[in-house]
Amino acid sequence: MRAEPARSGPPAPGRFVRPSALSFALWVGAAALLLWSLQTAELSLSRLVNGLPQMARLLGEMMPPATSRLENIAETLLDTFRMALVGTLFGVLLSLPLAVAAARGLSPARPVYYLARALITFFRTVPDLVWAIFFVVTVGLGPFAGVLTLTVDTMGYCGRFFAEAMEEVDTGPQEALRTAGSGRAGVIIGAVIPSALPSMIASSLFALEQATRSSVILGLVGAGGIGIELKASMDMFEYDQAATIIIAIFILVAGVERVSSALRARLI
Repeated sequence: MRAEPARSGPPAPGRFVRPSALSFALWVGAAALLLWSLQTAELSLSRLVNGLPQMARLLGEMMPPATSRLENIAETLLDTFRMALVGTLFGVLLSLPLAVAAARGLSPARPVYYLARALITFFRTVPDLVWAIFFVVTVGLGPFAGVLTLTVDTMGYCGRFFAEAMEEVDTGPQEALRTAGSGRAGVIIGAVIPSALPSMIASSLFALEQATRSSVILGLVGAGGIGIELKASMDMFEYDQAATIIIAIFILVAGVERVSSALRARLI
């Protein structure tokens, strides 16, 4: 009887590799941390079920949304977007020199590099509401505190991604400019920024989306925007007005994200 030739096919999947003692201990520690977090989260199915009638009652009081203050809400919503736009603009402009200082191979000195990286990390670590409270206390209530908050937040976001984009560009044009006698500023302006520009545009548009969402929350602490209107409506139990404000916020955020996606598709 003639034996059939062996069939060629994809290789068999590798067998499960037994983890090392250190890896096993880390996995056990991670699982224990997860279980501990679930226990301390005070999850309660009964409380959720008991809260469902209250949720239904609140939604019922929100419907139909009130239309008596549409003009005032639209004006405040426009102020919110203007605050986000200005804060993003200032943040992007200030992120450029900060990113250069935080990029390997472009930073003028190692201490400057570490200082710039530390500033970017610090700007990103501190929450928006903390920055908003800080600026409200220092410069007073109003949109100016919100603009400063969004500027710092944008610097933390764009500073990081701008620096990474500058580090990942092709070094060929940079070497050509250096060979031709161009200095550090000429290399950055003539080679680095043009090569990293598509990624920087995308990061800037994402920063605008993030600033638009954040600007809504800043009003809760007096930093301008429509958040103060939402807080006032909830405090006064005017839930139908709150529903109108929430719908307006949704339209603004969805519109900004839609336009931002279209611009990224067209420009990049």
